[in-house]
Amino acid sequence: MSKQQYRLGIDAGGTFTDFILADHQGNVQLFKAPSTPHDGTLAIRNGLAQIADAIGRTPAEIIADCDLCINGTTVALNALIEKTGVKVGLLCTDGHEDSLEIRLGHKEDGHRYDATYPPAYMLVPRHLRRPIGGRILSDGSQYSPLDEAAIHAAIDYFREQQVQAVAISFVWSVRNPSHEQRAMQLVRAALPDVFVCSGHQVFPQIREYTRTSTTVVNAYLSPVMGRYIERIDALFEELGAQQPTRYFQSNGGLAPGAVMRERAVNAINSGPASAPQAGLCVAQPFGIDNVITVDMGGTSFDITLSKGGRTNFSKDSDFLRYRIGVPMIQVETLGAGGGSIAHLDDFGMLQVGPRSAGATPGPVCYGKGGVEPTVTDANLALGYLADGALLGGSIRLNRQAAIEAIRSKIAEPLGISVERAAIGIITLVNLNMVSGIRRVSVERGYDPRDFALIGAGGAAGMHVMRLAEEIGSQVVLIPKVASGLCAFGQILSDIRYDQLTTLPMRLDDAHVDLERLNLALHQLRERGMANLRDDGFSAGNRVDCQYNLEIRYLGQIHECNVELSCERLDRSSLAALREAFHRRHKALFSYSEPDSPVELVNLECSVIARLQRPPMPELVIPDAPAKAKPVGHRPMLFNAQDDWQDTPVYNGDRLQAGQTIQGPCVIEEATTNIVVPPGWQATLAPSATYRLTPGD
Repeated sequence: MSKQQYRLGIDAGGTFTDFILADHQGNVQLFKAPSTPHDGTLAIRNGLAQIADAIGRTPAEIIADCDLCINGTTVALNALIEKTGVKVGLLCTDGHEDSLEIRLGHKEDGHRYDATYPPAYMLVPRHLRRPIGGRILSDGSQYSPLDEAAIHAAIDYFREQQVQAVAISFVWSVRNPSHEQRAMQLVRAALPDVFVCSGHQVFPQIREYTRTSTTVVNAYLSPVMGRYIERIDALFEELGAQQPTRYFQSNGGLAPGAVMRERAVNAINSGPASAPQAGLCVAQPFGIDNVITVDMGGTSFDITLSKGGRTNFSKDSDFLRYRIGVPMIQVETLGAGGGSIAHLDDFGMLQVGPRSAGATPGPVCYGKGGVEPTVTDANLALGYLADGALLGGSIRLNRQAAIEAIRSKIAEPLGISVERAAIGIITLVNLNMVSGIRRVSVERGYDPRDFALIGAGGAAGMHVMRLAEEIGSQVVLIPKVASGLCAFGQILSDIRYDQLTTLPMRLDDAHVDLERLNLALHQLRERGMANLRDDGFSAGNRVDCQYNLEIRYLGQIHECNVELSCERLDRSSLAALREAFHRRHKALFSYSEPDSPVELVNLECSVIARLQRPPMPELVIPDAPAKAKPVGHRPMLFNAQDDWQDTPVYNGDRLQAGQTIQGPCVIEEATTNIVVPPGWQATLAPSATYRLTPGD
């Protein structure tokens, strides 16, 4: 860290806002405050008040002594979910007004043959999609001039309709952006208070539908994100912050508010995108760099995968039914949290989720008006949570209420015992989560048995060992800060800018233009370096450049992403690149065609400024660790075929580094419970992380 004492990570979720404060002595502290979606500054003030009470300094003193204050937020995501973005107008090439609704003729996976599946909600209604004459061809030449009269007419209509943002996306603007640039000039001059963005800036790669959709989503969300950033920046300036507040991007890097105001599409996965960085940090002391991080909160279950220390990314993907082209950390999200509701479907079969009880009314055991049993109610009924335990400082769990809800809603209609019904709920939600893990691993060409599972979120500790058994993972790691792992990941992250371009080119020796290709790579790197310089970074900072090329067999309609291991290609490295593509294609699709010509489609360069990380906590291992002693016992049921077992309960605060505990048992931490099932053992490592493995 720099001369300042602290680094602060803030993850604003739907229910709680998590705070991680790290200092230069290796102390990492977790705090939680109820989220305030109407004004995120209120939750931040409340959290800072908690921190101030804990360390004996005022909020202003804490913020002034932070080298970085980092904010991850669900503002953009919630606006897209709730359809609360701004009114958007679209300027598009004449004849392409309906591409957003045609959607390449594609329905989302799982609904392709469902005639009753409703169309997606249009972020730009038909009357606000205005056709503009003028055409650029695929080689970048102008076929017909831009119709500026049509642009002026569209501007007049947008003014009349009181649009708050304008998206501009013309065909082949990635080869020649002159028409889009002129349109932006005209719109900004006539509508100075309206947000404007264009396709060649937001997503400068081929595929007109993807580029248009991405640009529209960005226009829809950016004014909302801008208002949020304005309030957060003002708060930290008021408190004396010495550095601009950084915001977490969907690509796993940090950016200042000035950048995020223009690119809200980069903040859609702002919250869960920081989990992989935290997972890799948790695994590093154990010599592990293949990790699958699973974050189970109250509503959702988020999964990310990192192989060899590098995290999976997705591009050109459908997110909440909208095509997003920009690179995002691949987060598989399921409606499988602690509040997921168990119910019987129309055929009388047990289902869990995706509906959630949320925080209000919450699970039945909260006593806040919930009547439908949830995963949390099942965990409580099976003894994994303590009857009467105080949750979040204000909610006392009622086990009998949970049992009665499971009995009336599930057990009696199915003619089974409450115990079997509760086990069924847990088993079903676990299988749903395993399916999600397989989507980010097996379906991407990875064997999940080669990965450690990282448990995150308040509820994961009660499920993650069973998930490991299903996928064959032999190591589970759960840090003491598991319930705030995304905020923890933020303080470990770096500044990152992704630069994209399109360069269609055959890669066989007879057709490749290496000079042109290398020039494009150099230009991408220089654009990224310029971003870093604008952000205040000098040549003295450690900067890494990662290149990815999207390549396909000649004539294919989909590409494979292949990492380039050098900054400049020659004939030898070009041959190695082709071989890497064949291997990647085979891993993804089970076959390759080494004798077929391949072609480059898109280029990507990620420029990353590495920040000095705060030191991590390190527990002292006693010379002669005492045997861990439980603080009590309570009956628990681990399998429908087993009897109730009088199971030891351990207080995590009393355990010493180096102590190993045999399952079955429960380790109670301040913000999570870790259920160690029969056949497993848990060891507290010096890094303040529990390492769980199948017993000898």
